[in-house]
Amino acid sequence: MKHIDEYRDRKLVRILVDEIRKASRNPFRIMEVCGGHTVAIRKFGIPALLPPTIQLLSGPGCPVCVTETSFIDKAIILARHPGTLITTYGDLMRVPGSSSSLEKEKANGASIRMVYSPLDSLEFARQHPARTVIFLGIGFETTSPASAVTILRAKREKLNNFRLLSAHKIMPPAMEMLIDKTVQIDGYICPGHVSTITGSGIYSPIVQKYGLGCVITGFEPTDLLQGILMLVRQFESKDPKVEIQYKRAVRPEGNKKALHYLDMVFELQDERWRGLGPVPLSGFRLKKEYEEFEAEAFCDLTVPEAKDGKACICGEILKGLKIPPQCRLFGKTCTPENPVGACMVSPEGACQAYFSYGE
Repeated sequence: MKHIDEYRDRKLVRILVDEIRKASRNPFRIMEVCGGHTVAIRKFGIPALLPPTIQLLSGPGCPVCVTETSFIDKAIILARHPGTLITTYGDLMRVPGSSSSLEKEKANGASIRMVYSPLDSLEFARQHPARTVIFLGIGFETTSPASAVTILRAKREKLNNFRLLSAHKIMPPAMEMLIDKTVQIDGYICPGHVSTITGSGIYSPIVQKYGLGCVITGFEPTDLLQGILMLVRQFESKDPKVEIQYKRAVRPEGNKKALHYLDMVFELQDERWRGLGPVPLSGFRLKKEYEEFEAEAFCDLTVPEAKDGKACICGEILKGLKIPPQCRLFGKTCTPENPVGACMVSPEGACQAYFSYGE
């Protein structure tokens, strides 16, 4: 395996930048849909290296950012319910709900624990048999297999005090909706971690239906620049396709075992995304044989439709229509220490990436 410095070699960076400048002749708008890519692009100053013909857009790639306010409101209802213990990834703690957050609920005495894996939640369920342990499942195909394995283990162990509140999503339907309804997109930098699970085939419909190139890239400067070069060459030659730049991690067939677990436990449903609204068949719900672990049936989780505050433009940022500095709250009342919107909460959010590394 190569040392990380080899992917940050300045000589190779200059070669790739020169090749991009030679190849790019027409205006070209590229969107990345991965929070890790959003951070890497800002951290390494990739936009400043590109010719003026190329514009990079940030899309809905941060799982915390695209989780709707209504999901947080449901989690808060569950946290307030007697006898529950909520487990969650840390980033979700500070995402604002309509009137509170999980962080505030914990400060007010609710039983909420941060975990690194949904399997940690099962340990809480074993240790506290008189309580109902509810895991808040967020993320794309990268994290949803772990939730599937957790459900299978809970079923095997007959842990009837475990539940899942799922906001797990898949990326391609959102990518297609963005093409249909929002800003002009000419090519996609496809998510590296998601693609290690799914493989490359999930992006083929985008090429076939819309004629947009898709390149799966890694997260180092040379990864991103090589991926951009591949997209530029596709665009200029009018030969869109799905290509894998990140070959050291991604295989065309993906991770068959992880996909098998997903297929066993979950089925697709319509899902709401922050900024995009309802996206058909973009979310995971438990299949009938595992519905006993569904948190939605635990108590009444009916909540009114929630919207971001009028001043927050997180939804527009997630669609690639605006960038964080265009928000009048950015860097003033909205900072990583005091986030007003979800895009400032997560280190993978576009607002925090811009705040940390600038334009």
